[in-house]
Amino acid sequence: MAVPGDPPNGTPEGIGGGDDEFRSDEYRSVVFDEDFVRAARLQEFSAQERMGEHAPAVRSRSIWSSGGSTSRTSTPGRGARQGMLLVLLIATAFAVAVYMGLRNPYVPPPGGPAQALSATVVPLAPTTAVPGGRPADLYAQSPAADYRVGAAGITLPAVRRTHHFTDVQVVTALSIAKDYLVQSSLDPDVLAGTATRPVRVLLDPDQLEQFDRSMTSPSGDGRHAATGWLVRFDPATAVVADSRVRVNGTLAFAEVAPDVLEVLTDHTFVYAVRPATGAPAAVDGASLFTVRRELRLRFDRDDLGARRLEVAAAYVMAGPQDCSSDPAAGFRPVPAGAGPTTVGPAASDPYASGRPRRAAGLCGVMAPPATPQAAPVSPAP
Repeated sequence: MAVPGDPPNGTPEGIGGGDDEFRSDEYRSVVFDEDFVRAARLQEFSAQERMGEHAPAVRSRSIWSSGGSTSRTSTPGRGARQGMLLVLLIATAFAVAVYMGLRNPYVPPPGGPAQALSATVVPLAPTTAVPGGRPADLYAQSPAADYRVGAAGITLPAVRRTHHFTDVQVVTALSIAKDYLVQSSLDPDVLAGTATRPVRVLLDPDQLEQFDRSMTSPSGDGRHAATGWLVRFDPATAVVADSRVRVNGTLAFAEVAPDVLEVLTDHTFVYAVRPATGAPAAVDGASLFTVRRELRLRFDRDDLGARRLEVAAAYVMAGPQDCSSDPAAGFRPVPAGAGPTTVGPAASDPYASGRPRRAAGLCGVMAPPATPQAAPVSPAP
């Protein structure tokens, strides 16, 4: 009778020891019965599985492989295709950059600090006695008879865009320039010398120090004349007798740099003034005082956004004045009935249209105005 665990055909020949030896305690613990063997399942791991977490011995040469790649080989021709794809991507990115640059041109950054104002103020001496009378009569019989009153005489030119500035930006520059002319030439408090803020708030911050010094310590050094920035009468000499100032002139603009727009102003302002000392003068004691202002105003993009400007240059002729007086602090009109004490070296007509003839020295001669009894004179063409 077979004992469980014996081989199915009995003990093979040549193997001694019999049942007692085969079932010895030494080997019994490693003998499995038939049901256990049949139930066992064999499983063989692949080479990849047997490697476990070990990195490959050979790295891939693919252009897309990173340092931790586990690829061993690359398909022939695949690297070339990936290289061509990379070149194509770079070329596409370059083309897009060029296209965007053409569609949206580079806008240069704003310019550097504002330059200092260069101002020339020339008094014009009368050649005859200064006519006096009522302001309305004086205006009617002068070259300013057809001039407009106040800000209406400062008209804007036709507007067009420039290479780097839009038409809206050009209009903005022209309107700021007009505001400056109105505040610096027509404001009653500025004319009387009692206010400067209406002008100051329109200036670039880089020019404020120069402007403040010109107001507090005016000088005829070409940099710090108060009358280079604005029209001001010496309050001890004359006051404005009629607020309806006559104005005529032109505005022009030009782009002088990719980030700088320039506006040129050329205007004649005619004031009716009277002596400031003593009791108010009689109605027929007024006289005309003429100021020709030629300004060069500059704007960068920050100035346009902040509605401010830089006054780069000013050329001013004003009369009738005595050539011995210093007009840097304020204008001192020769009163009605008075004659000249000094005659300048060059004749200048502040009423003449076009570019004014500039005086060669520090004083000029004013073309004689029409007398109140003369027929009205039309403005020079």
